[in-house]
Amino acid sequence: MQHQTANDTICAIATPSGGALSVIRISGPEAISIVQTVFRPISGRALAEQPPYSVCLGHLLDDNGEILDETLATVFRAPHSYTGEESVELSCHGSQFISQQAAALLIMHGCRQAGPGEFTQRAFMAGKMDLSQAEAVADLISSTSAASHRLAINQMKGGFSRKLDELRSQLINLTSLLELELDFSEEDVQFADREQLRLIAEDIEATLSRLAASFKSGEAIRKGVPVAIIGRTNTGKSTLLNLLLNDDRALVSSIQGTTRDSIEDTSVIGGILFRFIDTAGIRQSDDTVERMGIERSFQIAEKADIILLVTDCSQPETENDTELDNMLKPIIQSKTLIRVHNKADLTRTVPEGDKVNIYISAKQEINIDTLKLMLTKAAPIPPNDTDTVTVTNMRHYQAILRALDCIKRALAGLSDGTPADLLSQDTRECIHHLSDILGEVTTDQVLSTIFSRFCIGK
Repeated sequence: MQHQTANDTICAIATPSGGALSVIRISGPEAISIVQTVFRPISGRALAEQPPYSVCLGHLLDDNGEILDETLATVFRAPHSYTGEESVELSCHGSQFISQQAAALLIMHGCRQAGPGEFTQRAFMAGKMDLSQAEAVADLISSTSAASHRLAINQMKGGFSRKLDELRSQLINLTSLLELELDFSEEDVQFADREQLRLIAEDIEATLSRLAASFKSGEAIRKGVPVAIIGRTNTGKSTLLNLLLNDDRALVSSIQGTTRDSIEDTSVIGGILFRFIDTAGIRQSDDTVERMGIERSFQIAEKADIILLVTDCSQPETENDTELDNMLKPIIQSKTLIRVHNKADLTRTVPEGDKVNIYISAKQEINIDTLKLMLTKAAPIPPNDTDTVTVTNMRHYQAILRALDCIKRALAGLSDGTPADLLSQDTRECIHHLSDILGEVTTDQVLSTIFSRFCIGK
């Protein structure tokens, strides 16, 4: 097995198979010289003589000198490349045979197959981006909606990093004042009183608290806003789910109790990813499995951001409906509740509804667009503002929580007269946790874990 080092020249196919083109990336000290052994420019000018950022048309040759493909080679010179190294990108025709043969030729002439995320890891090691920006590259690749794409772009452009830099500057200032107090404690010199220090610490705590609170929105954007579809049996919940997903995901039947477990799937509406969960119809039942499904319906409702309470408006309200309302009251207090009155096509007129109530027909697709608009307005998504920072990464969230604990300890210490050296220790620890997000104090093991979730070629 080939020994791997950071100085290896690496290569990888960077595009999925099946497209019209295939891009092969090569990066490392020998990138240009290795490509030169298998690529002949039509102009006759050697690849090493091509200017940076130039695109050169030529032929990719196999070991027998036979033409494998007509290819474009783009040359990037260190340090002005994605990785900060000498780099070449070969754009071949999209044949899987061609791209695999080209990669095999490069490896035969001295390249090593790149590991997952190794190009981006090299960019991070070269100082082209901090670790939070590198992680945003993976988020950008996996983005499934306009909202998740926007957040990834903002983080990749350094929006989150700038906010952390502002926090660290405040913390460094606070730490400096505390240590000056310690250094001159025996002299009649005062740089800042405890009240001034407390105000600085409170501002830091408020910012960290806002970042920590934003994680719920970030999770919703990345994984989908959880929407629980709740209601009694035969109100049309499964039909509504299929309509919102534009797919026959759930079994629809007039037989009560058909849905005994939750059915979950995602759909993008208005640029936002929603995660819809159809739950078991709620009714009195002697069936053990159905009762378990009903119990799970309430558990799902507790975890959802939005609850669609589906009723059959063609039938008069009963005591069972009132009972269901009472059962949901403790849950819906902190949720957005939309009362979906289904089967409106079976009534004489369709009421207009209001901010909480909407009358629809899932079967006839009446007022479905209005319901979708209500969902997008109810989604806990931050405003489309480049200054808004939303935490989407669990690693970042945990580091922010640890930093928040540190500044809270420092705040408590400022109030109860804790010595400056202990307060300084808390603020320095807070700086450490924020630096960990940016990758300034991150271990190799953590880096390996982070970049292992990247695709090959990125």
